Amino acid sequence: MSNLPNVERDQGDFVLRARARIDQPRAKVFEFFANARNLERLTPDFLQFKVLTPGEIEMRQGALIDYKLRVRRIPIRWRTEITAWDPPYSFEDNQLKGPYRKWLHKHIFEEDGHSTIMEDIVRYRVWGGRLVNSLLVQRDVQKIFEYRSSVLSSFFPTESTQ
Repeated sequence: MSNLPNVERDQGDFVLRARARIDQPRAKVFEFFANARNLERLTPDFLQFKVLTPGEIEMRQGALIDYKLRVRRIPIRWRTEITAWDPPYSFEDNQLKGPYRKWLHKHIFEEDGHSTIMEDIVRYRVWGGRLVNSLLVQRDVQKIFEYRSSVLSSFFPTESTQ
C-alpha cells in the first residue's frame, strides 16, 4: 500500500500526509528511519541532498542535524532538531534554519500484522503563502514524498523477493 501524498490547509499551515505499507516489522523500519544518513538515500537526486553533521549522529530528543541541498538550483543550508523521540513508534523533527517559514515533520510507525504502516505528517508554511505554495512548493514537496515511497521497496523487499 502506498498512498500518494496529499496537501491540505489547516489553521494557516499546509499539511502533507503520506502513507506507505512496508512488508517488515516496525522495529526494523524504525531503525532504518532513525539513521539520519539514510535520508540521503530517500531523497531525489534533483535536490543534491547531503547530511553535513560529522560522525555518528545519536538520534534522541534535542539532536541537531545539518544538511545542504539545492532547491531549484539555489544552495540551501538546513538545520533540524529532533523535538520528539519515541522509538519504535514515532519521532518528530523541526526546522530551525532552512527554506520554510515552518517545517514540522512527524514520522509515525504502526504495526499492521507482519507489516508496518509508516505515515509522514508535515506541517509547513512558506514565504509567499498560498500563491508560492501552489506555484512552486507543493508540487516539489509531493514529488519528494512520492520518490521516497517509490524507493522504499528497494530497502525493504517483500517476503517473496527476499
